Amino acid sequence: MTRKTFEPNSGRAAEKLPRPTLRTVAQEAGFAVTTVSRALAGDPRIAETTRERVSEVARRLGYVPNRAAQRLRTGRTKVISLLLNTRHEFLSFTSEFLGGMSEGLAGTGYAITITADGLADDRLEAIRNIRRHSLADAIVFTRTECFDERVRYLLEHNFPFATHGRTDFTTPHPYVDFDNEVFARMAVERLVAKGRKHICMVMPNERYTFGQHLRFGARQAAISHGIQLTVPDGVDLDSEPDEIAATLRSLHAGPNAPDGYVCVGEVMALVTLAYLNDIGLTPGMEIDVVAKRASPISNHFRPRIETIDEDLRATGRAMAKVLLARIDGAPMEDMQILLKPEGAFSISD
Repeated sequence: MTRKTFEPNSGRAAEKLPRPTLRTVAQEAGFAVTTVSRALAGDPRIAETTRERVSEVARRLGYVPNRAAQRLRTGRTKVISLLLNTRHEFLSFTSEFLGGMSEGLAGTGYAITITADGLADDRLEAIRNIRRHSLADAIVFTRTECFDERVRYLLEHNFPFATHGRTDFTTPHPYVDFDNEVFARMAVERLVAKGRKHICMVMPNERYTFGQHLRFGARQAAISHGIQLTVPDGVDLDSEPDEIAATLRSLHAGPNAPDGYVCVGEVMALVTLAYLNDIGLTPGMEIDVVAKRASPISNHFRPRIETIDEDLRATGRAMAKVLLARIDGAPMEDMQILLKPEGAFSISD
């Protein structure tokens, strides 16, 4: 029986069209239901012309997959859960990384949900909840630790995941990472080439593997070139900007102030540039700054400084590739990607 609804400001009943289904799309496109299902899922075994035809018909009919039905049929939620720490370079990291993941998952039917990852909380709580209640098919998380309990838990339960960052576990697991050791070495060596003798670098907390990689690369470069490297005590990348600025001020109050800065992210670069401006120092003159560039926000740094690119959009695309490979059971060597810094320095402009 056809249901009827009444349109506002109308004195007559309007027929409500039935919701398009896979069968509706299949009949209109002239293909079998199974072919349409695989085409909409982006199955590469289906000819590209067929996929394009099916997608065009689905758009025209307004077909939207019924996730509840899909879940009952396949056991999959078609959801990937991304755990994010909102204090980790949130402005640049989230927009670029999430944008890249969305690009990499386009056409697969997967949606991304974001869950807050508190650094001081039980970092397993959110992951346990997702697995136990089948809220996602896979999990992505950042800020890995050397022997990360989240990695251990998910490996033990054979639940698909990928990390932004590596660990020290001997059991391999899926990850996408940026070579922070190479970044730190390049940045220090660039400042040395500009004649700087005392370099300051506010680091991440040592519990994180990327923090250890940064420390190793910077220290090796400093030792190799015989210059002084200062990693301020009492603050790290997660400290309040005012705390970081106060620490930098205390360094410049002493007799051996830094003449070069390496900034691990764009937020750190903004804090450093603001502080240097406050005390009357100009990058490129009395002091030099090299920063990691993760988004177009670096183009608006003033004064302009030299940067080394970490392409977070490419990282997000790579993460999507790794996740899909893990869900499909691909070999582990296809699920570990280490991205290198760009070989050349650029001026933020």
